Amino acid sequence: MSLRYDTFYVGSEWVRPATDRTINPLNASTEEPLGHVPEGVEADIDNAVAAARAAFDAPSGWASWESGRRAEVMDRFADAIDRRADEFVARVSAQNGMPVAVARQLETGYPSAVLRFYGGLARELSVTETRPGLFGGSIEVRKLPVGVVAAIVPWNFPQALSMFKIAPAMASGCTLVVKPSPETVLDAYLLAEAADEAGVPAGVLNIVPAGREVGAHLVAHPGVDKVAFTGSTTAGRGIAETCGRLLRPVTLELGGKSAAIVLDDADLDLAKIGEGLFGATLLNNGQTCFLGTRVLAPRNRYAEVVDAFTTFAGSLTIGDASDPATQIGPMATAQQRDRVESYITKGRGEGARVTTGGGRPKGLERGWFIQPTVFADVDNSAVIAQEEIFGPVLSLIPYDDVDDAVRIANDSDFGLGGTVWTADPERGLAVAHRVRTGTIGVNRYIPDPAAPFGGIKASGLGRELGPEGLTGYQQTQTVYL
Repeated sequence: MSLRYDTFYVGSEWVRPATDRTINPLNASTEEPLGHVPEGVEADIDNAVAAARAAFDAPSGWASWESGRRAEVMDRFADAIDRRADEFVARVSAQNGMPVAVARQLETGYPSAVLRFYGGLARELSVTETRPGLFGGSIEVRKLPVGVVAAIVPWNFPQALSMFKIAPAMASGCTLVVKPSPETVLDAYLLAEAADEAGVPAGVLNIVPAGREVGAHLVAHPGVDKVAFTGSTTAGRGIAETCGRLLRPVTLELGGKSAAIVLDDADLDLAKIGEGLFGATLLNNGQTCFLGTRVLAPRNRYAEVVDAFTTFAGSLTIGDASDPATQIGPMATAQQRDRVESYITKGRGEGARVTTGGGRPKGLERGWFIQPTVFADVDNSAVIAQEEIFGPVLSLIPYDDVDDAVRIANDSDFGLGGTVWTADPERGLAVAHRVRTGTIGVNRYIPDPAAPFGGIKASGLGRELGPEGLTGYQQTQTVYL
């Protein structure tokens, strides 16, 4: 793969960048060059915001369209994405190391499903409600699109997380400037091509790959009405500060350190639970914000749980992300692998015991690979139990009883995901209700487009997905009649 782009997708046109700076992505599995694209600077962001602003403010612009008409465009957009499914898979997995088996599920079919879901909501959208006034007369309450949205997307699930923002924004009548991460830019161009083919109107969707400093310019831009960000908690705090000062609406989907609570009646037969366990704890090489990387195990079955997770993690196939047999691919960047390795060193230094993994796999000298790693004898106060590692590292923490398990699960700065593993779903549901987190599953976990997704505490503000995700792109106007 060697792809070269020399323009940005702005105002439904392919426009020349303001400088000759480039982003040059590498293959995470081989470290080989994948091509290059222009790197956006502040002037490019200004042009993109201007295009989005014009598309929103025009009397006959996107915001004025009947919502069913917007839905038709969104359906065509989803169709155009589906036609490029194989290429999306190839580009995403090459750039960030996501195994193609995972990318095929979550970076193609999932984004188009989200787009169609919000297209369906748009068809049913009621923007005006009339109610009687308490002091006579009547009141008209209108739901209006918030305006121009700055959507800042990370590298771990670039297409799915882009669509978490694009789909509800388009459905509500907003226009967008999307800033992809520099690590995953080639798939963003494929998305632009799909939008172009689908006839998304000029200025509704604008895409400018750029770094963090240019992203900060977008967040603070006077032409932006709302910011939607997915990324680290540290970056999210900075964005929240800017938006707070500007009184600008913001949705933040940030980090996590979720608990996977194994109850004392859980079935640990990996033939039965292995697939679900993988999706809840090690999906996408551990580079997933909602994963249950703190595994809480009852003391009376602790050794059994350690053995099960050691066998589970140690049996996973590590390899090139493009191989359909690969379950664990490389880290997205050399820097990310260094980060994960530093946490493994910290875990050992804190006295935790590595039961499998802990190093780089043999026979894979090129690419940013690291073995799935399980730590036993971890205290919940340890660094590896409290800080987000964002790699294939699990910390197994013992607990005394269910009350103790809930206490440990809630003893975290984060609150994004989580799971409860049990033979009794009703018991699992009762435990799930006690965990302070934005989302949690019983014997399974996958964000469903029909349900709100997001976190509490240091895991973010607001919700994406579900009908609730649409409200973040609307503002309310009251008219007294």
